[in-house]
This record gives sequence, structure tokens and C-alpha cells, in this order.
Amino acid sequence: MSASKLFEPYTLGAVTLKNRIAMAPLTRNRAAAGFVPSPLAVDYYGQRASAGLIITEASQISQQGQGYQDTPGIYTKEQVAGWRKVTDRVHARGGHIYIQLWHVGRISHASLQPNNGAPVAPSAIRANTKTFVNGAFTDVSEPRALDLGEIPGLIDTYKRAAANAVEAGFDGVEIHGANGYLLDQFAKDGANKRTDAYGGAIENRARLMLDVSKAVSDEIGAARTGIRISPVTPANDASDSNPQALFDYIVDGLNALKLVYIHVIEGATGGPRDNAPFDYGSLRKRFSGTYIANNGYDLKLANEALGQNKADMIAFGKLFISNPDLVERLKLGAPLNDFDKTTFYGGGAKGYTDYPTLEQVAAN
Repeated sequence: MSASKLFEPYTLGAVTLKNRIAMAPLTRNRAAAGFVPSPLAVDYYGQRASAGLIITEASQISQQGQGYQDTPGIYTKEQVAGWRKVTDRVHARGGHIYIQLWHVGRISHASLQPNNGAPVAPSAIRANTKTFVNGAFTDVSEPRALDLGEIPGLIDTYKRAAANAVEAGFDGVEIHGANGYLLDQFAKDGANKRTDAYGGAIENRARLMLDVSKAVSDEIGAARTGIRISPVTPANDASDSNPQALFDYIVDGLNALKLVYIHVIEGATGGPRDNAPFDYGSLRKRFSGTYIANNGYDLKLANEALGQNKADMIAFGKLFISNPDLVERLKLGAPLNDFDKTTFYGGGAKGYTDYPTLEQVAAN
């Protein structure tokens, strides 16, 4: 059995986690009608409650915030009730769970938008990427630039979603500020060509991410508010000319707000960790809360990061898809189930709730 800091209890805000393992957000496109989490989602998250912290799949804060088919929301009473069944199951199994609050910005398709309108963005620049609609990957639609007068209402939408999350029983929320979605679009100069208070200088481009973080933490408490960032990922056509200066500034601002954690995608999302030069240690030093490291971690790399104090927790993504008992498998050094990529997005129980645990394998 492997002895490791990874399996030690860890205090996050007001709660004590069973271990330092986080289940990263994983988009699975299986919401029921009305973008409500399905009964299968209750089973899926319940199966993985041995993680120290589950961070749910990204969940849109409004219809405008949706970018992919069949992703759950957190803006209607029915969605709140659906999520309550998930949180009750996870808590009954001794787990803790945050929901990831999502607005995709320009990474959307008109067919998903209110009245088939254009997706919104910091600037009217179409991203060179695709989204998943009608069962297929399709080019994203041309966006329109958000009017300055719309931004206070947008921030309020995040606040309402955070309040809904607490009502649904979540232990906290993770603001999605990564992977080329709305807040990342505003922060990075590849997508943001504005000339008003939310564009131009780093301080202006970072403003929306920090404004949203303050609004959410004011609503539900900083001890229940985390955020995910991805300084150098090219995902969804994201780019910035000076990411180190930008994210040093952003993390200074997040630290001042006393957010409970930053969840950092190190490198290219789902790809190489060294795709671009970046000093993640600088973010670690600037932030006094919990640092959750993410991207390509295995047991060896996780142990090294924790042992060298480069991180407080480690997030695992795809490995949790095919290993509901990933914590136990890592602890025992047991073989891992392979995942089936063809079942990642959409479908039913196959590739979602039917991966076997060690206990089930032994019984057979």
C-alpha cells in the first residue's frame, strides 16, 4: 500500500476532506429535459464520493451561458432540485462536492441561445473551434460583443447561480475562469479587443473575473468559493501575449478576496504540461489559500508535487471517468480501468455508471 500525503485528510474552508484528491470537472452531456441532472448523474457522482472533493461538470448559469447540448444548468428550480439529489447522495457517502459555474461566452451555437441569437463575447471575434450540438461537433457561431450595460446583469447571474448552488446542497462553488470560456476570454488579449473599462490593460481585462469572484464570494462566502484558471492552454482558441503578468495580477486579486482555492490547469488542457513557458510557482507563492494542481497527474507526479509543496491538492480528470473507485486503486497501486472515448459525450449508462470497481471485479 502506498503511503502518501495524497491520502491524508485536508481542511478546505470549513470542511475536512477525506484526502487531497479532487475529481476534476468532466463534461458528459447527459442532462435530462430542462437541463436537469438525471437519475444517472446521482449514481455517477455517488459512485465517486471517495474523492476528497468532487467538482461537478461545468453547469451553465443561464441559457445564454450554455455552449454544448445536454449540459446541466443551475438557474431553474427544477435544476436545483435535480442537483439536490446529487449532493444528498454524495454527502450520504461521506463526500464533499462543489459545482462548477459556467458561462461559455463565444464557445456556443446560435441553436442553444435565447431566440437563436448570437453568443456573447468580450469582442465580436469568432473562435476557431467547435462545439457539440445535435450529436455532432460543429463550428461555433459568430458572437456579438457584450454591451458595457449588460455586464452588471451578467455578474448578478453568477450571484444567483451561487445562491442556487447553496440551496441545492453544494459545499461550495468553483467559478469557471479557464479553457477559453467567457471569463478567460475577457482576461486574454487574443479574444478581448475592447477599449472600455473591461479591455486594454491587464487590470481592465482581469476585471470581470475578479468582479465575478467578489460577487460570488460576497453572496456565499469566500470559504466556499474557488476558481479554475488555465494560464497557457490553447483550448477553445485561447491566447494571451503575456500570460505570466496577467495571471500574476489575477491571482494577487483572488488572494485579496481570500478565495478558498485556485484550481490551476498546468499546460495545455488534456495535453502537454510544457506547451508554453510559465512559472506556476509564482501563482503558488502569491496565493495563501489552497492550490489545486491539474493536468496529466499520475500517482508519481502527484506525490512529487505534494512532497515538494508545489500544491495542496491534486485533481484527476479522465481517470475518474473509468475508475469510480480511483482513490482506492491509487492507494493500493491496483490496475486502472481503461476509458472508452466514444462514450465521453452523451448517451446513457454505458461508459458513465457501468465501470466496475475493484470490489465488483473481485466478486466476478
